[in-house]
Amino acid sequence: MSGYNVEIVTIRIGGDDYRLRKLSDRQQFFDPDGAAERAGISSATWPLFGMIWPAGLALAEEMTQLAVAGCRILEVGCGLGLTSLVLRKRDADITASDNHPLTEEFLRQNAQLNQLPPVRYRDAPWAATNLELGQFDLIVGSDVLYERDHPALLADFIERHAMPAARVLIADAGRGYRGQFSKRLAAQGYTKSERPFLADGRRIESKGRLLDFSRSPG
Repeated sequence: MSGYNVEIVTIRIGGDDYRLRKLSDRQQFFDPDGAAERAGISSATWPLFGMIWPAGLALAEEMTQLAVAGCRILEVGCGLGLTSLVLRKRDADITASDNHPLTEEFLRQNAQLNQLPPVRYRDAPWAATNLELGQFDLIVGSDVLYERDHPALLADFIERHAMPAARVLIADAGRGYRGQFSKRLAAQGYTKSERPFLADGRRIESKGRLLDFSRSPG
């Protein structure tokens, strides 16, 4: 990809290998057209979308076991798109979303690397109203609570885009905002359970938790 050093790595999820094109390091920032400023992304956080994180691995692993038939699914903060690729391979009705200007291209290339059909993608800033996005039965995300305003922004976004009966799965790395987010979803009528990150039966992140929220209509 022009302006960036990338590498292709192989990740094993649920017994299958996935090839991912990612940034080779976290020190890259190349934005000649000012896309970062328009999206409100700082140079420090700009490269984070292009890395592989423990929370992302945990969420992708969880998707291999999830019942997906008849379920409309949205991934928020999809980054490189590993979770969405796992769901696409299972023929799930998955829409990937992010607000990073480079995400869609990396997702397209990663689907091609794994010989998968294109994954539906939407640019979806959490603070914006997006009537075309619609509502979903399941909303998933990984490591999406890493700034102070994220609990409120994401909770409000979920309120707009979750069906009355819905499930929300967030793989949280434990950066300090888990409690605030959980309280906001409780106010929307969700009940929560949580458990440590696991991959192939092994714990892979000591502070990480998979937050599982569910809400029934009425």
